[in-house]
Amino acid sequence: MADLTKQLGNYRLTTAQIYYHMPDSSNLLQEFIWQDYDLAPQFPELKSFLDFWTREIEGKLHSVYVAKREIITTSDYRASDWLGTVQ
Repeated sequence: MADLTKQLGNYRLTTAQIYYHMPDSSNLLQEFIWQDYDLAPQFPELKSFLDFWTREIEGKLHSVYVAKREIITTSDYRASDWLGTVQ
């Protein structure tokens, strides 16, 4: 129910593709996929996560790619032209 509440509050499913340098070998990149509901274009949840990453995780960030998707759209709702009972 919390996810639905967020969606109705204009939060959208957000996916971030995060590349970071391996702590042991800085010339190697590793990929991490992060996904959560977030508010575009400010992305407060993603910014909070990246702040945590910078503070707590040894792997230095290289790049972040972000995609968002509206889950609930107007095309999801259709009027029904048939009303009946199935027994």
